[in-house]
Amino acid sequence: MPILSHYTDGFFKVGAENGFLPVKAPIVTLPEKYKALQDILDCMPVVLNSDSYGLLHTPDAIVKPVLELKNFIDDVSAETDVFVIQALFRSYSFLTSAYLLEPSFQQFRKDGNYGKARNFLPANIAQPFCKVAEMLNVFPWLDYHYAYSLGNYQKLDTKGDLNWENITMCNRFSGQPDEVGFIMLHVDINRFSPKLVGTVMQTIQQLQGGVTTSVSPLLETNWQTMKQMNLRRKEMWKASRWQHYNDFRIFIMGVKGNEALFGDGVMYEHVWDEPKAFRGQTGAQDDIIPMQDIFSGVIFYYPENELTKYLLDLRLYRPKCIQTFFIDLERSMKEVHPKGLMGKLVENMDVTGLCYLLGILEEIYHFRNGHWQFVQKYIMANTKYATATGGTPITSWIPNQIMSVINQMEDVIKALHTLPLTEEEEALILFRKNDETLPAKKGLIAGQLELIHKNDFSAEAVFALNEKFGYNDQR
Repeated sequence: MPILSHYTDGFFKVGAENGFLPVKAPIVTLPEKYKALQDILDCMPVVLNSDSYGLLHTPDAIVKPVLELKNFIDDVSAETDVFVIQALFRSYSFLTSAYLLEPSFQQFRKDGNYGKARNFLPANIAQPFCKVAEMLNVFPWLDYHYAYSLGNYQKLDTKGDLNWENITMCNRFSGQPDEVGFIMLHVDINRFSPKLVGTVMQTIQQLQGGVTTSVSPLLETNWQTMKQMNLRRKEMWKASRWQHYNDFRIFIMGVKGNEALFGDGVMYEHVWDEPKAFRGQTGAQDDIIPMQDIFSGVIFYYPENELTKYLLDLRLYRPKCIQTFFIDLERSMKEVHPKGLMGKLVENMDVTGLCYLLGILEEIYHFRNGHWQFVQKYIMANTKYATATGGTPITSWIPNQIMSVINQMEDVIKALHTLPLTEEEEALILFRKNDETLPAKKGLIAGQLELIHKNDFSAEAVFALNEKFGYNDQR
C-alpha cells in the first residue's frame, strides 16, 4: 500500500503543501458567545503590559473567575467548525494549566521550589474541556499541536512570513517576550516542514514505484532543509533568554511523571470518577525529528529501555492524522527494505545517496545535541527539579536518542568504506567530514554522561564540554 499524499483532520493536513503546520492560521480569539472565557484568558498572564499585571501575578487571584465561569458544555457540544473547536481546546488547555499550576508557580517565586499544584478541576471547566478534547480525539491537557505552539500563533505583519519575530502567541502564561520567542520559534522552524515532508513522501513513492534512478537529489534537498531548520533552531538563544525559562515553564508541566506536584492525578469533576494523569506540553511532541528518525532509520537503533518507551508514548500526544502518517511512514520504509532507507541505498550501492543520508543524520544529531544544550542551560542551570515538562527524566532522556543517531552514523560510514567512492565532490565532503568528526561526537556525549551520572554535578560543566569538543550551539 503506497503512502498517501496527505493526512488531514481538517485543521492539520500533513503533506508537501502545509508540512506540519495548520492549513490556515488559527483563530486568534473565541467567538462572541464565549466572551466570558476569552476575558479570563486576556486578563490571565502574569504580565499584561509595562505597568500592569494579570491574574497569575497574584496568589489565588485566578480562583474566583474560574469558579464563576459559565459551563459552556452545551455550546461546545454544538460546534462543528474544527477551527473553533481547536480554539476552544487551546483556551481550556491554558485555563486548566493556569488554574491548577498557579500554586506551584507562586511557591517557586518564593523559594525556587515547585510547590504542590491543585488537583481538582471543577465541572464548569472539566466538562467542556473534555468535550472538545473528545471532538479532536486528543487528551484533555495542554499539548504542543492544538494548544501551545502550532495552533497558537498570529502574524504581526500579515504580509510577512512565519519568522519568530513576526509572530506572537494568541494565548500565553507569563505574557513576556521570552515565552513568546520560546514557543514561536517552534512555529518558525516548522515553516520549512512542507519541503521536508515533501521530500520524504517523494522518496518513498520513487522507491516503492521501482524507479531505478537515484533518490540522492531528494535526499540532498531533505538534508539542505534540515540545515535551514537547524539554523533557525539556533535562534532560540536570541528569541528566549535561558535565565527566564522558569517564568512560564511551570505552566506547561504535565501530570504524568509529576507525582510530586499532583499526587495521584487530577480529578475532572463530573467527567471521571478517578484521577487522570496526562503528559505535559513538550517540544518532544514536535514532528520533525520523529519523522526523520523513521525516514532515515534511526528507529532501528533505539535501545530497548524505559526512555524509548517514553519516546513512543509521546507519539500518542499528537493529532490522529499525524499518528497515522507516522504508522504509514514506518510501514512504507520497511516495505522499501527490511532495514529501511539505509538498507536500500546499500543494496543499490548508491554512494551519493548514502552520503546525503549521513548528512541528514548529522543534522538530526545537531538538532538533538542543540536541544540537549537547551536542556543544560534552560532547565538544569535554572532548577533542581529533575522532571521534564513531558514527565520524562531530564538528564538521560535526550542522550538516549543522541546515541541512537551516533550509532547509525557509524554504520553508514562503515558501509561507505566498503564502496567505491567515485561520486560527486559535495557528497564526498559530507562523508569525509563525518568520518573525521564522529569520534568527537562520541567523546562529547560520553563525557557528559560521565558527569551527569555523578550525584553532584554542575550544569555548567556539562555545557562546557560542548566548547571543548567544538559543538557549542551558541556559536
